[in-house]
Amino acid sequence: MIKDSPNPPSDSITLHTAAHRAINHYLNPSEKPEPPAEGHGLFTVREGLDVETLLINASEDLASVQALASYLAFEIDGNPRNVTLGIHRMLEGIRLLIEKALDQYDLIVAKED
Repeated sequence: MIKDSPNPPSDSITLHTAAHRAINHYLNPSEKPEPPAEGHGLFTVREGLDVETLLINASEDLASVQALASYLAFEIDGNPRNVTLGIHRMLEGIRLLIEKALDQYDLIVAKED
C-alpha cells in the first residue's frame, strides 16, 4: 500500500525537532517576511503613466476578457453559459464606462489646447 506521508522518525529527538520546526514555521509570526512597502499585490502599475494610457490599456484588457467570455459562452450550455453571458454583459458595461471616461478626457484635453 502506498502512503501519502512518510513514516515518522523512529528517534524521539528527531521527531521533537521536526515538530518544533513545523510549529514555529506556522505559528511564529516574527519569522514571516514583511510585505513589500510598494504594495501587497502581485502586479504593480508603473509610476508616471498618464490617465489616457491607463484608460486605454484598461479598455483593451477588458475587450480581450470580453472576447474570451463571449467565445466561452458559445462553447458551453446550460447554467454555466448563463453565468458566462452575465460576465460578458458586465464587462461590456465596464468597457462603456471606460470609453465614456476617455471621451470626457479627450474633451478636457481639447479645451486646454
